[in-house]
Amino acid sequence: MKKIFSIVTILLAFLSLANIAIAQKKSAYEMNVEGVKVIVQPSGNDIVVIQTVFKGGVQNYPENKAGIEKMAFQALTECGTVNDDKNSFKNKLDKVSAQVYGGSGMDMSNLTMNCIRSDFETVWPLYADALSVPRFDAKEFERIRQDAINEIKANESQPDYAIDKYARKLAFAGKNYATDPEGTESTIKQLSVTETKAHYQSILTRSRIFIVVVGEIDRTELEKKLGDLIKKIPAGKPVQFKKEAYQPSKHSFSATQKDFATNYIKGVTGGPLPGSADFDAYNLAMRIFANKYFIEVRTKNGLSYAPGAWFDGSMTATGNISVSTTEPDKYIAVTQALINKLKSTGFTEEEVKNEKIGYITGFYYRQEMNSSQASSLANNEALFGNWKRALSIKDEINKVSVNDINKAFNKYMNNITWAYMGNPSKVNQKNFTNPPPPPPPNSKLKKGNKG
Repeated sequence: MKKIFSIVTILLAFLSLANIAIAQKKSAYEMNVEGVKVIVQPSGNDIVVIQTVFKGGVQNYPENKAGIEKMAFQALTECGTVNDDKNSFKNKLDKVSAQVYGGSGMDMSNLTMNCIRSDFETVWPLYADALSVPRFDAKEFERIRQDAINEIKANESQPDYAIDKYARKLAFAGKNYATDPEGTESTIKQLSVTETKAHYQSILTRSRIFIVVVGEIDRTELEKKLGDLIKKIPAGKPVQFKKEAYQPSKHSFSATQKDFATNYIKGVTGGPLPGSADFDAYNLAMRIFANKYFIEVRTKNGLSYAPGAWFDGSMTATGNISVSTTEPDKYIAVTQALINKLKSTGFTEEEVKNEKIGYITGFYYRQEMNSSQASSLANNEALFGNWKRALSIKDEINKVSVNDINKAFNKYMNNITWAYMGNPSKVNQKNFTNPPPPPPPNSKLKKGNKG
């Protein structure tokens, strides 16, 4: 008990220091530059991070072009620009130990620069060129395409990667999220440098982007540089991106034969949309559940070395459960018993209090890096349409009640889409598709206890 008290005390002390540090920073602000939203967070240090965020992710291309956006954003820096070939571009960055890199995911893509303030004048022209006048050199593109294929082949031999991909295909069949932003060997092989360049040009519009800046840059200077860059970018047509709820109507189970040393299982549950009332509640519920799940599956029953559970918090948000085990039937009995118990008894005020402290402390701890601050602002703007949420997360989390969390868990930890890779003869799928129903919830779930 003393140990738990001391840990909570340390976390509270850290949180207080984090709040003081944040209070001492200059306030973040928003400005409109040539029709593009620019979010600026003065950092109070010598690092400058700028992210240009392209909204849409896998909604920007069909499934048979999976990987095209990732390839495009790799090409921005790996193929050089109109003014610098690949070697010249990289040498200039290396000289000042700066970074310019691209990334692409399910909901958005981005081009990021990271440098110290004194090198900003050197790095900014390189970043602006990569964004606005990339070279898309055919020879370099062929190299990065082959690298991408080799990476996909290597990943597909990894069971954890394979089960994630399999589960996503099952859960999101016919929907945008069935598309893998990494691409597949067949889709990447078919991509030409010409069509990849054309895709990038099609999404490089003011209507699809916003920019996040974390650093100490004079507002007038920043507005001038961004304005000169954005003027080169077409306005584009207004575009709306969908938030698609995932809510399976029943339990389902699908198995595929794999010669693995053990059996890999992943379950996907429904989840609340970003911005909905249940979002933070289910996030906290899954974090508490993950701890209990680990204890039940590994510590108490020794069924797996690394069971995991998490809430992904994406545009199509889901709860996720994963395990590797040689005893799948015993595993599902233990897991379903835990789920049913929690649905009946609910989480306690003490559990919720401790999880809130841990979550908020971890969030502020990560915010020590400018790049993490930029990513947090970008994610909240892209998913919630509200970058300010990144600055008020403590209040958002603290106002969630115990009853909110229990109701969210009961609502979304319901029907599960199960994916199984390994030896199908080792599992009785009826144990997954016809689990025993939970007992009626006890009275404390109905009282609306506040956290």
